[in-house]
Amino acid sequence: MKLHWAALVAAMIGLAALTPLAPAAADEFTPAQKQELGPIIKDYLVNHPEVLREAIEALDKHDKEVAQAEREKAVSDRAGPLFSSPFQANVGNPDGGATLVEFFDYNCHYCKGALPDIAKLMKDDPNLKVVLKDFPVLGPGSVEAAQVASAARSQLPGDRFWAFHTKLLGMKGPVGKAEALSVAKEMGLDMDRLAKDMANPQIQSGLQEIMGMADALQINGTPSFVVGQEVVVGAVGYDQLKDKIDAVHKCGHSVC
Repeated sequence: MKLHWAALVAAMIGLAALTPLAPAAADEFTPAQKQELGPIIKDYLVNHPEVLREAIEALDKHDKEVAQAEREKAVSDRAGPLFSSPFQANVGNPDGGATLVEFFDYNCHYCKGALPDIAKLMKDDPNLKVVLKDFPVLGPGSVEAAQVASAARSQLPGDRFWAFHTKLLGMKGPVGKAEALSVAKEMGLDMDRLAKDMANPQIQSGLQEIMGMADALQINGTPSFVVGQEVVVGAVGYDQLKDKIDAVHKCGHSVC
């Protein structure tokens, strides 16, 4: 659909260049004029294909700008539950001057790859708060792991949950309920209490809140981050995240 629209835009640009006195609106063309448009448009695009490329690039840039503006509004509208919700894990400095929110999945290969970046960001910046939001989009195993992790949070505050998180996310192979319970047991959790907490309807409510938030932010993959008012999709690396976090410290926005 985008390609067809962009081609039409490019064609009309070419037509305007060739026939500056043509009618301004498409519905003002006569049937005979409309019949003549096809060959004229085709000839122009064949001889000036760069116009089509430029139009597609301009449309893509426009779409990205619109999407980012919509995401920034969603961040503002949902700032409360996004940055401070009972259904999330807070690690790093709980009173940090900048906050990095990560939407992740325990079976996400790229989330595993981004884990050292997050650890380094917290180590290098003692004034950084990191919010971890379970976004299990990669199948039933991911949902099960998220349920265990969500229940485990009540027994693992702060740095202890970060240790649980890194162990589970760092596992090789598929991660599900059995793997998450294994890590919980290894860390000495009360397994009876954990089972009761997993059955609490609040666990499902928390995951639903995150799913709804991700939908509003137009996040459909992991990892995805929120820094300041900006949504950053993908494992973009330490340097890019650090630049945005530094900007938040400096001026309150991801870009000063």
